[in-house]
Amino acid sequence: MTARTTPLTWLYVPGDRPHVVAKALVAGADVVVVDLEDAVAPDRKDYARAATAELLTDSPPVPVHVRVNALDGPLAPRDLEAIAMLPGLSGLRLPKVTSPSQIIRIAHRTTSLTGDAPALYALLETALAVEQAHAIASAHPSLRGISLGEADLRADLGVREDAGLDWSRSRVVVAARAAGLPPPPQSVHPDIRDLEALAASCTHGRALGFLGRAAIHPRQLPIIERAYLPTTHEIEEAETIVKAATRDQGAQALPDGRFIDAAVVATARRTLSLANRCR
Repeated sequence: MTARTTPLTWLYVPGDRPHVVAKALVAGADVVVVDLEDAVAPDRKDYARAATAELLTDSPPVPVHVRVNALDGPLAPRDLEAIAMLPGLSGLRLPKVTSPSQIIRIAHRTTSLTGDAPALYALLETALAVEQAHAIASAHPSLRGISLGEADLRADLGVREDAGLDWSRSRVVVAARAAGLPPPPQSVHPDIRDLEALAASCTHGRALGFLGRAAIHPRQLPIIERAYLPTTHEIEEAETIVKAATRDQGAQALPDGRFIDAAVVATARRTLSLANRCR
């Protein structure tokens, strides 16, 4: 399995449609998320689980995560039993997490006798989850990331305008970084046809501190990647800063008057690392 060191795109695909999953695996996403939850009708859950388990008996061409069913329902234990220890699984996405105890319980349940455990990713989809964001993010070493589920959160909050979610978005970004986790990816953009709106939304998300985004159609992938990769100008600026820091350590002013210190240099190095992720 090959994986980019900094994933920017997560493509969701229904678990009960193996032919669609097969296409998703070669669509160019950094991670494919096979969904056993919202995208699968109740009478198709068993089939989706079995088809996903069959897929994960081998290593897919890109990392595959699986979103299991609701943790407090009867289906999640069956999902975990069927897929948690399979060699092709790169991560478990846990929906509607509201407390650290849920993360701890799943981590213990999915840890093998050899101590191996799949990476866990918590989806925060309610007001209570947002309030508990840092506690969830720091609940267990197996937790590797958190992100928002904005459709459910929007309904829970009664939010009509997109700006009404910005406080929750910032809260989750801060919680992730405070817990030592990577910056979270944005939630999905539901309109697969309006690519201009997707690009504008990604620009806004990047400004808030997100890194990358979940997608529900392959045509969204290049838009997301383009929005989150550094521009040529940003790369040139970062190279200038890193070169200056290499010549003269410590705080200094560049010839154009810009002041740089250790924090600015660290940001520049992250920019170059992201720019070089596919090289």
